[in-house]
Amino acid sequence: MHPLARWYVKTSLLFLALGLMIGAHMSATFFLRRVPPDPFLIVAHTHLLLVGFVLMMIMGVGLWMFPKPAKDDRRYRPVVASAGYLLLTFATATRATGEIALGFGGAASAARDVLLGLSTAGGLLQAAGGLLFAFNVWTRIRAVGGQIPASAPREARA
Repeated sequence: MHPLARWYVKTSLLFLALGLMIGAHMSATFFLRRVPPDPFLIVAHTHLLLVGFVLMMIMGVGLWMFPKPAKDDRRYRPVVASAGYLLLTFATATRATGEIALGFGGAASAARDVLLGLSTAGGLLQAAGGLLFAFNVWTRIRAVGGQIPASAPREARA
């Protein structure tokens, strides 16, 4: 397994742990104290699990499973792949930090605006990191060896 694929998978497991801890906190607060979870904590929990865990796990396994870049492929760049990973990881952590801080409340209006801006920036950077990954890996989605096997459906060979 390529080192970047391992980083994606290991990071996704860290986000899984964080998401589960927030979920456990919300459940305990609701069932033990009858206090409904803050909407910002629900959003943080969802993003940590869906983007941080599920999406990053899929990306890591995808990098591992896709064929290696063709020798003449000039579009796939490992440095861009690493940048996409770093951007998505930083963005997910940034967004979750802002949402968790908002969820635990008590922030003055000026601090609240900063946290909302942090969460928004994190969300936009998540989209950028995901698009960077997709753009960079696009050329790796091909038949092994660049050939479509004769046994493939006629539509695929056209």
